[in-house]
Amino acid sequence: MLASNHCQSSTGVLAKTDRIDAKILALFGLQIKPEVRPLPNKQAREMKSLLTRRRQLIEMLSSERNRLLQADEGVRPGIEIHINWLEEAISAITETLDSQIRSSPAWLEKDNLLKSVPGIGKVVATTLLIELPELGQLNRRKIAALVGVAPLNRDSGTMRGKRMIWGGRAKLRAALYMAALVATKYNPVIATFYRRLLDAGKVKKAALVACMRKLLTIINAMMRTMTLWNPELSNHFAAEAK
Repeated sequence: MLASNHCQSSTGVLAKTDRIDAKILALFGLQIKPEVRPLPNKQAREMKSLLTRRRQLIEMLSSERNRLLQADEGVRPGIEIHINWLEEAISAITETLDSQIRSSPAWLEKDNLLKSVPGIGKVVATTLLIELPELGQLNRRKIAALVGVAPLNRDSGTMRGKRMIWGGRAKLRAALYMAALVATKYNPVIATFYRRLLDAGKVKKAALVACMRKLLTIINAMMRTMTLWNPELSNHFAAEAK
């Protein structure tokens, strides 16, 4: 719908009907030729809905725990009951997701591959499986842009703006951020890379974003070759990406 609105304004078409929308979208497809991507199957859609619901419940749980800290005695029991319910609901959804992954040999193999990487735990692996089905199918530049960890130019005329990351899949990027943060301590490849960037004068935030991109590049190559984590091989994948 966003593409339709932009196309309509650029072509001077102000009226809006289903027939006009269809023509505008057809024109968009002819001119832009967007990459064709298969629709997720029913199981993938259901798992994505469960993952989204789990994320919503975690946000609620965090809010309720904060409220409990400042709550008067009269309302504390109700908040505590709600916290217990939320914790049980989150555990139930987590177990359902785990069960779905274990029931599919293809998903289970990919899950084990992802969890072999130091820094990637169960939740991040599940998030990557569900939110990034393109993993292992795109090159390093496209996968980085899709997630939103590719530095983008902001230039105009003689002005050269600061390269920044933006766009992409925000929830997925948040999961990758946590994985990279852990990896800077426990993943030998990422930890060495992170220290080298800091020693070179990079600010911590920029260095961490670079680690996110490097980690994504490595797991994308691992998924493409269906290879478990190996420090030497991961260094090779990272070197190939330069």
